[in-house]
Amino acid sequence: MAKRAKGISEHEVEAVEEMSTPRTPVIYEVVRRQGDEEMERPATSLWWSGIAAGLSMSFSLLAQAVLHQHLPATNWRPLVAGFGYCVGFLMTVLARQQLFTETTITVVLPVLKDLSWATLWRLLRLWAIVLVANLIGTLFAAIFCRYSPVLPDGLFDNMIEISRGLLALSWWQMAFHAVSAGFLIAAMVWMIPTAENQQFVVITLMTWLIAVSGATHIIAGSMEAYLLAFAGDWTWWQTILSFIVPVLLGNVVGGTVLFAVISYAQVMKEI
Repeated sequence: MAKRAKGISEHEVEAVEEMSTPRTPVIYEVVRRQGDEEMERPATSLWWSGIAAGLSMSFSLLAQAVLHQHLPATNWRPLVAGFGYCVGFLMTVLARQQLFTETTITVVLPVLKDLSWATLWRLLRLWAIVLVANLIGTLFAAIFCRYSPVLPDGLFDNMIEISRGLLALSWWQMAFHAVSAGFLIAAMVWMIPTAENQQFVVITLMTWLIAVSGATHIIAGSMEAYLLAFAGDWTWWQTILSFIVPVLLGNVVGGTVLFAVISYAQVMKEI
C-alpha cells in the first residue's frame, strides 16, 4: 500500500508516483539491460538487423534531397531540409534495428558495471558485426541509387549536391564534428525510456540537430561518402581514410567516452 502523504489521499499518492520522472539509476538500468539483451543476441540476428538499419538509414539522405529539391534556395532551406535527415533514424530506432551509434552507450554500460575480458569481448563482437552490417547496408543502398533507374535524375543530383558538403571538411573537422553527433545519439538513447509516447519527438529533435549543426554520423554519412566515391569526387581510399576513420573515432568518443562514462559515473554509487 502506498504511504500516505500529509494532506493528500492514498489514491493521490499513487498518482504522484505514476507522474514522477524515473530516477537516474532507473534510466541507467533500463539502458543497461537493453545493452545486455543486445549482446546476448545471435550473430546472425545482429547481422541482418544491422543490414536492415543500414538500408533504413539511406532514407535520411533521400528525404533530405526531396525537401532540398522542392524548397526555394533561401537561407532557411537547410533548416527545413534537415528534417529529412530524421527519417532514417526514425525508421531504424522505432523499428528496433541495430544502429552502431546507439550501441556506443547501450552495450558500454554493462561493460562499465562488470569490466572483464568476457564483457569486453561481447562488446567488441557486437560492435564489429553491427558496424560492418550497417556500412554494407548503406553501400547496397548507394549502389542501388547510383546504378538503377529507381530515382529521377534531378533527385539523385540533389543527393550528390548534399553529399558534397563533406568535401569542405578536413580530417580533424570530420572527427570533431562526429563527437557532437555521437553525444547527441547517446543522449537520445538515454532520453527514450522516459519519453513514453513522445519518442518520435525526441528522435526527430536530436537527429535534426545533427543535420543542421553539420555534425557527422558514421552510418548516415556513409551513404553520402559512397555517392561521392561513385561520382569521382573521392577515391575509395579517401572514403575510408578521410571519412570512415575520423567519423568512427569521433562518434565513439562522443557516445562512449563522453556520454556513457559520465552517465555511469553519476549513478555508480547508487547501483
